[in-house]
Amino acid sequence: MSFGKNIRTYFEGQWHEGDIPVMRAADHGIWQGSSVFDGARLFDGLVPDLEAHCARVNRSAEALMITPSIETGAMVEIAREGLRKYAQGAAVYVRPMYWAINGSELGVAPAPGVTGFALCLEEVPMPDPDAATTLTTTSFRRPVLADNVCNAKAGCLYPNNARMLVEAQRKGFGNALVQDAMGNVAETATANVWMVKDGEFFTPIANGTFLAGLTRRRHMQNLRAAGYSVTEAVLTLDDFRAADEVFLTGNFAKVTPVAQFDDVAYCARPLTRKAREIYMDWALSSPL
Repeated sequence: MSFGKNIRTYFEGQWHEGDIPVMRAADHGIWQGSSVFDGARLFDGLVPDLEAHCARVNRSAEALMITPSIETGAMVEIAREGLRKYAQGAAVYVRPMYWAINGSELGVAPAPGVTGFALCLEEVPMPDPDAATTLTTTSFRRPVLADNVCNAKAGCLYPNNARMLVEAQRKGFGNALVQDAMGNVAETATANVWMVKDGEFFTPIANGTFLAGLTRRRHMQNLRAAGYSVTEAVLTLDDFRAADEVFLTGNFAKVTPVAQFDDVAYCARPLTRKAREIYMDWALSSPL
């Protein structure tokens, strides 16, 4: 089931209207979980970091030991072709995907060379920039590279994120602030996390337990170029409890303000708004 509307799907060399079937019952990707995806965004006629997202899905495929079959430049042009079919001003989620089709002799390892590819476009509104979420802790943690493919945006990682999110929502919160195996803050269940303290920006240092996102990197570059101090650091739950502001970054919403972490409220959010403002000004350089 999709989460958007007005869906178009590129599959087997052509565009199709709607949410068409692309996997078969015996495809390795459906029963062994060998699938990767990425996400970009069209909004206000802009497609920021589209090429970077297409390049990353190819890296994710290689990390999951399946063979990427579409060059980054060609994938970008496929996406642009499909996006041009939408009405002016439409907000669209862009999702390129790979999955393994054949397995090895024992069925578990994906066989190289034969890989499914689809690119799905879904019209999904951009979230209200002033709509803040709330955070709580979760009993579930991020894995490490030794036991999972933390260096890929892989579908098999998301059931763990879903456990975190559902646990948080059952507690009455919007999202979960997630720790790594060492007990330090890694990210949330759905996005990278930031905090502001005494006018400086902080985000958990990339340590291989979570995907340090492309939008996270873009914010780091933009904020530093604007003269702000941005530090990647080992951060604890107590650091976030003592923060002046907390916000999330990711492709889907770009910046999501946080109003509360458990019983700690963040009232004024001037630098959260500034981070979004700087990002949106930069995004003007990325027209469709």
